[in-house]
Parts: sequence; C-alpha cells; structure tokens
Amino acid sequence: MSASQEDKFKKITAHCKEYGFVFPSSEIYDGLSAVYDYGPYGSELKNNIKSYWWKSMVQMHDNITGIDAAIFMHPKTWKASGHVDAFNDPLVDNKDSKKRYRADQLIEEAIDKIQAKADKEVEKARTRFGDSFDEALYRETNPRVSEYLSKVKEYTNRLHSSLSANDMEGLKSVIEDMEIADPDSGSRNWTEVRQFNLMFNTQLGNIAGEEGKLFLRPETAQGIFVNFLNVQKTTRQKIPFGIAQIGKAFRNEIVARQFIFRMREFEQMEMQYFVKPGDEMKWYEYWKEYRMRWHLALGTPQSSLRFHDHENLAHYANAAVDIQYEFPFGFRELEGIHSRTDFDLRSHQDLSGRKLQYFDPEVNENYIPYVVETSIGCDRMFLAMISQAYSEENVPDAEGQESQRVVLKLPAVLAPVKCAVLPLVRNKTELVELARKIQQNLKPLFICQYDDKDAIGRRYRRQDAIGTPFCVTVDFESLEDGKVTLRERDSLRQERIPIEAIGRIVEEKISWEQVFRNF
Repeated sequence: MSASQEDKFKKITAHCKEYGFVFPSSEIYDGLSAVYDYGPYGSELKNNIKSYWWKSMVQMHDNITGIDAAIFMHPKTWKASGHVDAFNDPLVDNKDSKKRYRADQLIEEAIDKIQAKADKEVEKARTRFGDSFDEALYRETNPRVSEYLSKVKEYTNRLHSSLSANDMEGLKSVIEDMEIADPDSGSRNWTEVRQFNLMFNTQLGNIAGEEGKLFLRPETAQGIFVNFLNVQKTTRQKIPFGIAQIGKAFRNEIVARQFIFRMREFEQMEMQYFVKPGDEMKWYEYWKEYRMRWHLALGTPQSSLRFHDHENLAHYANAAVDIQYEFPFGFRELEGIHSRTDFDLRSHQDLSGRKLQYFDPEVNENYIPYVVETSIGCDRMFLAMISQAYSEENVPDAEGQESQRVVLKLPAVLAPVKCAVLPLVRNKTELVELARKIQQNLKPLFICQYDDKDAIGRRYRRQDAIGTPFCVTVDFESLEDGKVTLRERDSLRQERIPIEAIGRIVEEKISWEQVFRNF
C-alpha cells in the first residue's frame, strides 16, 4: 500500500467512526479485536446494500426464493460439508516479534511486490518510448522484467501446489526462498507452518463433550443445502432455481485486519443456484456476467473491478472466480462465484441417509443437482462503497470562497439519509415550523433528517460527510412563494421547487428503478 493510499484508508476508518458509520465493538472496554458495531448511518447503509442485493436476486428473478436459516446447525452438517476436516488456514509465527501470520498471504503479498517491480519497469519504458512502445515484446525481452515475471510464475506455482497438497513444509520453503520478513519487525526468524481450524465451537445446553458440541456457522450456504427439498417442494420450483440468504457467519480469523475487510463476525449474501448436471458451466458464466453488472450498475468504475480466476480450487469446486475490488490496500476479493458440482447435496445425502434429489419430468429421472454459487460479503461491499465514495475536494462556500469539503458520493439509493431539511436560520419560528412540517410530510417516503444547528454552510458539510444526496433549504421566500431550494450533493446544483413537489422529485432521483435500468 502506497503512503497516499495508506493515508486515505486511515482517513476512511476515522471518518466511519466520527460520523457514526462503524464503531469498534465494546470500545469502553478497549474493544474486541476484529469485531465492529455499525452505527446509526452505517446500519442504514448496510441495510440498503442488503436491500439492493435482495431485490436484484429474489425480486427480479421468478425462480429464486429466499430463506433465513438458523445459525446453529446439527454438528454433522459441518462434517458433511468438509469444514471439520478441511476448513483451515496455514499459519506461521515470527519467533522474535511473537506475531502470527497467514503463510499464504505473506507469500501472495511478496509476489505482488515482485509483480509491482515489473510493472514499474514497464511504465518507465512506456514513458520513454511513447507511442512506439510494444509492451508485450518488452515484457518478453527485457532481462530485468523477464526475471521478475519468471520469479512471479515460479513462486505462484509453488504456492498453489503446496496449498493443493496441504504441504506445510513447502509453504515454509517458499517463505525462506523469498526471504520474507516480518512486516513489522523485519525479522526472518519463522516457526514451522501449521494448520488452524477456523470454526468457533460452543456447547448445546449443559451437555458436555462431543455429544453437545456445536459450531457457529462459518458460512450461510449449508443452511440452504439442508433445506433444498423443503424449499423446492413448498415453492414447486423446477430446475434451474435458486435459494438466497443473507445472514451472519463466524470465523476465528487469527490474522484479522484491514478494518472491516476481515472480521470474526460478518454478514454474507449468498445464493445457491441448482442446475442440471452438465449445465453448470453455462450458468457459471451467466452468474459471472450478471454479478459484475450488479456492481457496475451502482456506478462503480470498471477499472476498479476485475475477475480473478482461482488456480487453487476448493475441494467442492470445478470452477471458481473472484470479483475483486481495488480497495485502498489493493485489489482484494469482494465476491466469489463458484461451481460447487453436487458435492454438498451428495455429502449431506450420504451422511444423513436422506435422499436429496430432484425428479426431472423432462428426462423422467431423479438426480442430484449441481450448484452454482454467488457469495458476497456485505461488510466488504460496505467498505468498497465507502472507499469508492470518500472524496476530499475544494468547493465554493456561502461567501464564494474556496473551502475543502469531505463528501461521501454514495449512490443515492444506498445513502443512509436521502434528504435533509434545513431552515435557513434557526431563530425564526415561521421557518422552523415550515421546515418541521416539510420533514414530517417526507418521513413516510424516505429517511429524512432535520437540522438547524450552526450556519447553513456547516450543515451542508455535515450532510455531505454522511452522503446525503439532497438538501432542502427553507428560506424567507419560502413563506411567500411556497418554494424551497433543492441542493444536489455531487454537482452542488441548486434549484427552486414547489414544496408539494419535493417528495415526488426526490423519490424519482433515489428510485431503485434508476439502478435496475443500468442492468
């Protein structure tokens, strides 16, 4: 992360706390590592993100329905899914700093640094040669760039082969050969790499031992799989169809960091799409394209999003890709699309002894459907939207002088507060009464806030900082002509509109229809 990007990320983190988006959990007791609470504006933004996902996945599809499965599930669920035996992270400790890291992430970050060196050389050459520059040829023939890229390929292959083979010694040798140092202390004195299971466990009532052992679910998908037949029969769905769910999941992340990007308690938005065996790749490609359009419809630049194919597939998958977003700390996973084959349903069928099959009248046979999954972290989407929206810019103040404002240019449909009603001055009873009346009339339509503290310019800045797309200013002329000034957050454009038209005009500008037109 560059200094400027690191500075931006620190500002975003501070902004989230200062303006009521995200608070450290249990802060009066010095907090709890990698656990966060969403404040007044954060909870609204998060709910709007979930609403957008639910509308696009359930409301807009005739063959996708939703459920809300319990967090606690029978312990055999996690045996069947492979989480008991295979849900592990490779961890390594530095003997000098006493800090613990994920070995694969240390290696990936070191590989990224080598790749960055190659990219830097290419950019320098592009500047030097101008329009005549042949990037592909330069990458192949320049000795320094070629060496960098060769190392990237070598270490990437060794990383993936070690992970696939569950070879902890292989990971340790990569760390040693790359001379990876502790990011904080610079020490290269590492322990052996070992596996650590990520599931939290608890007890059922007062039953001790293995009989009463429960897990907090590490993903929401299994609640969908065990309810496959319940949903299919009660909704009379035909293949292909999907089941969607939004819910909490829990992972005992040893290396939790980067604010809300990686937490121990988080929220997932997942959809499992059940298809005929042999059709899974067609639907895999469909959902890849659809989910990318979902992100782009919010106005996120294409340059900030990219697909990243998995080279090291999970035990249940025959294809997997991430949609990565360019956070201030680099491109990281935002959403995953996976072709899970029939692994989950078949495993649950085998362990439970209950048939989890679909009778297909078109081919007159029973089969276990294949599954294509879309899974996005709600908290990561929240961080992506805040990162995309956060901006510092110079704009004219009330006196026409340049001044800096911090503004969250959130999509209007996601903004926590849609409109703020501001009397020009607070000590005029008539203005206050009219402004209050306008706010009360707008409340049933959308989240609307009233504010009369401080000068009008400072109130505008407060609304900019929480991402409010529209402000309504009630002035002395409003008492005479029945009109108010509507201010738009991003353009700063102001227009006089009739009081009775405020609701209609704002609703049109914040309508979900505006977003779905972009699909």
